[in-house]
Amino acid sequence: MPGTSVLRSAHRIVVKVGSSLVTNSGQGLDQEALAHWAAQISGLFRANKEVLLVSSGAVAEGMQRLRWKKRPKALHELQAAAAVGQMGLVQAYESCFRQHALHTAQVLLTHEDLSDRRRYLNARTTLRTLLSLGIIPIINENDTVATDEIRFGDNDTLASLVTNLVEADVLVILTDQAGLYTGDPRKMPSATLVEEARAGDIALEGMAGGAGTDIGSGGMLTKVLAAKRAARSGAHTVIASGKEPDVLLRLAAGETIGSQLVAQTPTLAARKQWLADHLQVRGKVFLDEGAARALAAGGKSLLPIGVHDLRGEFERGEVVSCIAPDGREIARGLVNYNAIETRRILRTSSAEIEKKLGYVDEPELIHRDNLVLL
Repeated sequence: MPGTSVLRSAHRIVVKVGSSLVTNSGQGLDQEALAHWAAQISGLFRANKEVLLVSSGAVAEGMQRLRWKKRPKALHELQAAAAVGQMGLVQAYESCFRQHALHTAQVLLTHEDLSDRRRYLNARTTLRTLLSLGIIPIINENDTVATDEIRFGDNDTLASLVTNLVEADVLVILTDQAGLYTGDPRKMPSATLVEEARAGDIALEGMAGGAGTDIGSGGMLTKVLAAKRAARSGAHTVIASGKEPDVLLRLAAGETIGSQLVAQTPTLAARKQWLADHLQVRGKVFLDEGAARALAAGGKSLLPIGVHDLRGEFERGEVVSCIAPDGREIARGLVNYNAIETRRILRTSSAEIEKKLGYVDEPELIHRDNLVLL
């Protein structure tokens, strides 16, 4: 897509802003900068784009409140700084977005939340529900309980995982650099900006190096690796300077700014490959003719009323095969109920799930967004 920003045609966007951009290089929260991000994201929202904001800054804000000049290395001190700083960070964002009549929601995640299938599905459902309600999720690592990930300060990685989680079209990583250069411009005056490249190209990692700042510990390498990870679900990545005026709005208008790292696999094909090939099937559900037809021809979700039997012992969030009456596997998907619960709601309408179980996780056995036809 040379000459045109991938943001122009994107519908769902994950925006990651680094610590130096929201804390004025560590001098406490930059209220003017946060107001600027809120105004731009509001503009994207008005243009019918869905936006999730992954924001660094909790540790840096905590450092400022605690009057610490240097980012600590001890885990308990990092956790304390995050706990102190999170209060100010979220309060500031809420106030800024309220000026644009937008509601926000704080979502704290760890990498573990996105590696466990059950928690993955819960997080995915929550975020997609927030988006459907017109809410702007403000996402950060749950630094106060995190272990190894807090040592990297790696919100770039978290942003890429969120991109995969919600199947975003584009990940925008805003930093204090203009983008990715062919070498470290501080050491190589001849280094030039990489305007467009293929996400996952191993040569990009060599260009990126690994330097960070005293405020945030991520460097350009983590951003290149985040783009590589986002591309697995078909998402493109833009790495650009957050100091560019109205950078998000200009990108959405089609202007190319910074470095555009393009995914080679379309989103739908990437998800099909992930569901069909990379996750171990834990069980089978056997469909009646109507359910099989609804899945194959209508692109519908699988409801429990259309399932008459099952095989295997599976947990919520694991992959099951959908078997048509003629014995063919016609689809695979992430199941919303475990095997015991599924047995209890076979041939049950969605309205009667609560009567059978005493609760309702989801009205569908497998939502169409978590299901792929084979």
